[in-house]
Amino acid sequence: MAAEPEVLDELHRLRARVPQLTGALAASADGLVLAHDTPGVEPEGLAALTAAALGVAIRMAEATGQGDLRELLVRGVHGYVATYAAGGSAVLTLLAQDRVNVGRLHLEGRRSGTRIGELVDAATARGEPHAVPARPAAKPAQGPARSRVPRGALPARPTTTPATNHPSTSES
Repeated sequence: MAAEPEVLDELHRLRARVPQLTGALAASADGLVLAHDTPGVEPEGLAALTAAALGVAIRMAEATGQGDLRELLVRGVHGYVATYAAGGSAVLTLLAQDRVNVGRLHLEGRRSGTRIGELVDAATARGEPHAVPARPAAKPAQGPARSRVPRGALPARPTTTPATNHPSTSES
């Protein structure tokens, strides 16, 4: 994607504006890395986890009537993971230390998300592909093929009564 160097520049500028950031990643909504500055964190894995979390967050926002998803914030013992919408098809995920000013994180994350969204959407409008995976696809695992069972198609779990779970304790 021609916008990749510009997106990476935006990530670097963002990290300069918020020194407590430990990583920044721009990805397509389906989990392909567009650009990253994530020392110590594997960007492909983070992009895939972002896509999964995004799917759940979108469904939660819709189910509760909150409208289109704008951002997602996760707080762990050691810091934050914040994900922001970036245009029509991308997201910005930021990793931050626990001592970050969350208001500043949101302010700068939203601004950068808007800028990255503009860059990605413009590249998409020009017909450029979103991203090229950083590594070739892994070979399929060897072994027996597994078939997926559609949700709701699993057999019901057998029910037991307390009398069949525990041996009798009374003697005759």
